[in-house]
Amino acid sequence: MGKESLQQIRLGAGVIIIKDGKTLLAKRKKKALGDGQWGSAGGHVEVGETPAQAAVRETREELGIEVGNLKFLTCLDEQWKNGKQYVDIIFLADILSGDPRPMEPDKVEAVGWFSLDDLPEPLFAPVRLALRNIKQGRHYDEYKE
Repeated sequence: MGKESLQQIRLGAGVIIIKDGKTLLAKRKKKALGDGQWGSAGGHVEVGETPAQAAVRETREELGIEVGNLKFLTCLDEQWKNGKQYVDIIFLADILSGDPRPMEPDKVEAVGWFSLDDLPEPLFAPVRLALRNIKQGRHYDEYKE
């Protein structure tokens, strides 16, 4: 088989943090999926780790905070125009320690707390779905770019 016919679905994990009616978001830099958009911490699940472990690791790497008390929020199937497909497991989590700040300047340019009723734009579509799913009590959704 040639390169053009061999695509794999990637597994991702992310964290939504909500405190006092606000959610923590990070603005992604160019060169990444969702570049220039506000999103949550997250990334690829590595071989040998669980989605929950990946979510904790990615949040530490990207925002310099330790999270815990993870609760399953939703599973998202995402199909992108570039041919990539992800299944993302999204958790709600609490900050256990640290102050959120951009730890990977090549990937994250800003961090902020935003009211759930006044979210910044552009907002990364999977994060928009995850936040909507909280309100609707949904645990699965699909996104096609």
